[in-house]
Amino acid sequence: MLSIKQQIAILIVLVPLFSIAQADELNVLGNSQKFEIAKTSLFNHYSEKAFYFLEKREKEIAQLNTLDDWQERQQKVKEILNKSVGPFPAKTPLNVMITGTVQKPEYRIEKIVFESQPRFYVTSTLFIPNHLKGKTAAIIFTSGHAQEAFRWPDYQQVILNLVEKGFIVFAFDPIGQGERVQYWNSEMQKSDVGDAVFEHSYVGAQCILAGSSLVRYMIWDGIRAVDYLLTREEVDPKRIGITGHSGGGTQAAYIAAFDERILAVAPECYITSSKRLWEGVGPQDAEQNLFHGIANGIDMADLLEIRAPKPALQITTTRDFFPIQGAIETENEVRRIYQAYGKEENFSRVEDDAPHSVTKKNREARNAFFQRQLGNPGLSDDREIEMLTETDLQITKTGQVSSSLGGETVYSLNRKEAMNHIGRLSISRKYSENHTKNCVVSAKNLSGYIEPAKPVESVFTGRVQRSGYSIEKHYLKGEGNYPIPFLLFLPAKTNGDPILYLNPSGKEKQAASGGEIEQLIIAGHPVLAADLAGFGEMGPNLTLFGDFGSNLGRISFKHWFGPVQTAQSQVGVHAADINRLVLFLKQRFDSQSSEILGIALDDYCPGLIHAASFGEHFAGIALIDPLISYCSIVTNAYYKAVFLPPFVAGALSGYDLPDLLASFAPRKLLLVNVRNQMKNKVLNPESASDLQFVKDTYCKTKAPQNLTIVHSGIRQNVGEILSGWMD
Repeated sequence: MLSIKQQIAILIVLVPLFSIAQADELNVLGNSQKFEIAKTSLFNHYSEKAFYFLEKREKEIAQLNTLDDWQERQQKVKEILNKSVGPFPAKTPLNVMITGTVQKPEYRIEKIVFESQPRFYVTSTLFIPNHLKGKTAAIIFTSGHAQEAFRWPDYQQVILNLVEKGFIVFAFDPIGQGERVQYWNSEMQKSDVGDAVFEHSYVGAQCILAGSSLVRYMIWDGIRAVDYLLTREEVDPKRIGITGHSGGGTQAAYIAAFDERILAVAPECYITSSKRLWEGVGPQDAEQNLFHGIANGIDMADLLEIRAPKPALQITTTRDFFPIQGAIETENEVRRIYQAYGKEENFSRVEDDAPHSVTKKNREARNAFFQRQLGNPGLSDDREIEMLTETDLQITKTGQVSSSLGGETVYSLNRKEAMNHIGRLSISRKYSENHTKNCVVSAKNLSGYIEPAKPVESVFTGRVQRSGYSIEKHYLKGEGNYPIPFLLFLPAKTNGDPILYLNPSGKEKQAASGGEIEQLIIAGHPVLAADLAGFGEMGPNLTLFGDFGSNLGRISFKHWFGPVQTAQSQVGVHAADINRLVLFLKQRFDSQSSEILGIALDDYCPGLIHAASFGEHFAGIALIDPLISYCSIVTNAYYKAVFLPPFVAGALSGYDLPDLLASFAPRKLLLVNVRNQMKNKVLNPESASDLQFVKDTYCKTKAPQNLTIVHSGIRQNVGEILSGWMD
């Protein structure tokens, strides 16, 4: 006979094996070769849409033959860019402060703070060569994602070589870098969010949700930097250039595209093509993604073409994660517009066999380019320089704007804009009879929802028998070229309405004996449990880019950057696929005698909210752990990053989640454990202002009894709550 220890050891081994066997038993796609890439299906779907728009753009570009054709294209691009990025704020006084000077043998450093918007401080440094003779060419340097910004040694090498060659150089800290960390923790002496990439993307998400963008703030900083340069008597206003590496290349390209006062631009390790980027690492940081940019036919080449025939140098490396093939293809396209202008000499590309880096060959090519185009001849050789110290380049008293000057942040500025949208929604809720109808229309448009076609056909892959019920395994085609695997739980005797059950942990999560699904089956309900794109058998569809601050969650930027550009959203895709599943249920069960109930947990809640508001398919929906509102993410400085994938770019310009919930009245609505932006339970959901409009609407439709809001302290109670709700 086995000892107790031996029995426990066997159980430790067998329990996981039993769980694995059960999961395999309920796996729908199995070893399907066709769907080996199912877990990347959502990003592949976004990519297909992006490639469709980009191919359409290629055909348009191929038709451009004359200068008139290209100039018409330039005007079109200018209008699209202004619409995608703008409107910019009004120009206000720069209120320049010079906080110190440092004299070096060959040049002088002026430490400068200016306001690109009222109390939105930009820390910057002006490098002025000694012994200037008259007005001189000036170059704006935009930093890549080095946390120290232009103080990074590689960037100092670029800046001080340009200064040594007689250029005035103006370098400023980008948002989230250097002395402009947006989420600075004075006690910890670091950002609460993470490094520059995460600072950009964290606040960038709030901007996008409010219908704005981080790139607008960054471009405006650059435009105001030009304004400042033009106040300096040393600067020749007709000889201004701009350059930057990586994220600085992004800024340089965008700022130059929007500011015609800049004569010459040299973006480094950024310009490629969207097609090749999407084939590689995918969409990058928040500031690199224009609202519906690709959907409107914009590619990186447009940032250079819009400026033609002004001088431009495309600086590249062959092993960059911004693919070199895309850089070459973009070069070939951009050359055509310069040829149409008869100014081929004004555009060129240089490459070095190197990774994503600032190389000597490329530095010397940049030097020569600016010397030629800005009328400052001389030797272009790159020389070793003496690095400046931290003290030399510290601009504010404490080394951070937030602790030295306070003022605005991108969050606070964006919040003000978002409050304008929220205010308009609040007024509309009070006085517009068609408010919820208008919100549904906005939600369809902004989410990129595509109505599913009828009929819906499924592929049956197997059946599992259990005591009192059977489980059928199916999949059907989703909105894109991917499957939607689902399990159909069929009780021996059906005496309840069909239920669509969505759990982001996987369709098998509550399928075990005694789980929520079995409780529903025992009550006589057929249950369809599905894995939508990005979850369960269909996910995780992307490797997580990394962590925000320790308590702010993890996120893959591609989940939401891609859709921002292609006029889509994960929510819109999920809503369409949810309604496909509903159509299947209606076909399987007599739609005349059956009403569909929907149950969603956590990340699936926004998709179900949208799907339910877009039609009359559901008799009732239950939302477990739902986000209370998009407004809560934008109006609070901190939020859980896990809420980013299931959001809609620009949503607050047209609606919020409570508006869609209200549109569901008078049908049955159950909200269990409503969550705030930090994913904490809302302790008094009945009194939450975000839900007041929902409650008021249910009262107006004379169905207050159909709205149930529950705060359950124990997760196991949810099954009982659902059973009671369906009675």
